[in-house]
Amino acid sequence: MLVDAGFIILASFISPFKSHREKVRNLFTHQEFIEVYCRCPLVECERRDTKGLYKKARSAEIRSFTGISSSYEEPLNPDLLLDTNSQTLEECVNKVIILLEKKKIFAKI
Repeated sequence: MLVDAGFIILASFISPFKSHREKVRNLFTHQEFIEVYCRCPLVECERRDTKGLYKKARSAEIRSFTGISSSYEEPLNPDLLLDTNSQTLEECVNKVIILLEKKKIFAKI
């Protein structure tokens, strides 16, 4: 409904399976859906983990944890790849803005 009303929606999900990402993609037109893959090595995800969830997953306190006890299917062809391990937050944001401008989603004023 929000997309139909002209809103730009940014939704962030850990979506580890290609089939799940494709189901969501198929709900929208090509122009309405942009897949942005925020790539980060598992070791860095664990280093950034302030809640200790990876530690709990490694000790089997949490089951079916993406990247530890549940697989992760890396996107092969995302619309945008952000390498959050080597790019700053500002660089990542700028890449998203450039893509949105390129796709004529919005323009800089």
